[in-house]
Amino acid sequence: MALSDSEVSRAELDRRAFRRTQRSRSVLIAFISTLVFAIAVWFGLIATPGWSRVQESFFSWDVAVQAWPRVLDGLLLNLRVLAVSAVLVVVFGLLLAVMRTLKSPVFFPLRVFAKGYVDLFRGMPLIIVLYLVGFGIPGLRLEFLGRIPAEVLGTIALTLTYSAYVSEVFRAGIESVHSSQRLAARSLGLTNAQSMRLVVLPQAVRKVVPPLMNDFVALQKDVGLISVLGAIDAVRGAQIEVAKFANFTPYVLAGLMFVLLAIPTIRLADYVTKRLSEKEQAGVTL
Repeated sequence: MALSDSEVSRAELDRRAFRRTQRSRSVLIAFISTLVFAIAVWFGLIATPGWSRVQESFFSWDVAVQAWPRVLDGLLLNLRVLAVSAVLVVVFGLLLAVMRTLKSPVFFPLRVFAKGYVDLFRGMPLIIVLYLVGFGIPGLRLEFLGRIPAEVLGTIALTLTYSAYVSEVFRAGIESVHSSQRLAARSLGLTNAQSMRLVVLPQAVRKVVPPLMNDFVALQKDVGLISVLGAIDAVRGAQIEVAKFANFTPYVLAGLMFVLLAIPTIRLADYVTKRLSEKEQAGVTL
C-alpha cells in the first residue's frame, strides 16, 4: 500500500521532488532540441534552389490520389507473396538446420548438401536469384507446368534465398542448447528424433525469435523486388503510374506504404527482444 505524503520522511519527499524536476527538465530539453532540429531541416530543405521542382516531382498530392488504387492493389499482391514466402522459408530453413546438425556418418550427404545450399544462396545476391528463377525455369519449357505466374517465380526465389539465412539462425539456436539436455532426454528413453522434436527444438526456437523477426522484416522489404519479373506489385504499379503522369510521386507513395507495413513488425521485434533480454537478466529459464 502506498504511503501518503504525511507518512514519509522529509528526505524522501525531497528525493521525489528532485526526480520530478529532473524528469520535467529532460522532457523540456528533448522537446526544444527536437523542435530546433525539425525547423533547421525544414528551412534547410526549402531553402535549396531546386526545392519547388523536387516538391512538384515527388510530393504531388493530386498524383498520389490518382495513383493510390493501382499501388494499393500491388501492395495486396506483395502481402500474398510475403505470407506464402514466410511460411515456406520457416519450413525449409528449419529442415536445412536439422540436416546440418545430424551427427551420424550416414547423413554426411545431407550435411554436405545443406552446407552447399546455404553457402550458395547466402553468397548470391537476391536480384540474381530472381533473374535465374524468373527466366531460367520458364526457359526449361516444362509443358506440364503451363505458364507460371511471375509472383509464383518470385516466391520461389525469395524462399531459396531467405531459407538459407533462416537455417543458420535455427542452427545457432539448436547448437546453443546444451548437450546435457539431449543426453537427459535419451536417458529417459527418447529416440534421437524425439529428443530433437520434444526437447531441443522448443528451446532453440525460443532463443532465436528476435533474429527470426529481423529476417522477417528484411523479407517484408525485399518482397518488392519481384517487380523485376513483371509482377504488378506495388513497385511495378508505381512504375506504371510514374510513366503515366511523368511524376515520381507514386514511387514515394509505394515506399511509404512499405514503411507503414514494416513499422508494426519492427516494434513487435523490439518488444520481443526486450522481453527476452529482461527474462535472461532476471535469471528466468527460456
